[in-house]
Amino acid sequence: MQSQGLNPSARRKARRFALQGLYEWQMSGNPSWEIEARYRVENAMHKVDLDYFHELLHRIPQITEELDALITPHLDREFQTLDPVELATLRIGAYELKHRLDVPYRVVINEGIELAKVFGASESHRYINGVLDKLSASLRQLEQN
Repeated sequence: MQSQGLNPSARRKARRFALQGLYEWQMSGNPSWEIEARYRVENAMHKVDLDYFHELLHRIPQITEELDALITPHLDREFQTLDPVELATLRIGAYELKHRLDVPYRVVINEGIELAKVFGASESHRYINGVLDKLSASLRQLEQN
């Protein structure tokens, strides 16, 4: 299986699988390597940016404290009340805004919105949009000017 490089569709698929994997990790505590191995066996991954999927699924759990500290100031409610899908989506967005400067901030926000529309509650995409927009303003000021 090869990485699809910078193919936007392959990246979108990597984010979708990473979101599902992070959700499982948050809910079950299963190790990232176990989740990844199962996803690679049970899903059609030939059009997924596997390197990106691997990076998101393994790096985000390693730095959740950092990511959560970035997200928390931009929330309008208690961190503990975040839905697990919202939390995983925000962690992916925070990770990309902070550590993947090659991904434009508008793409990060849009991808977060799309993930929330597919996997989140009915209006969670609006919440994701608001939080990631505020976070991008603090992390990507130069890019937004």
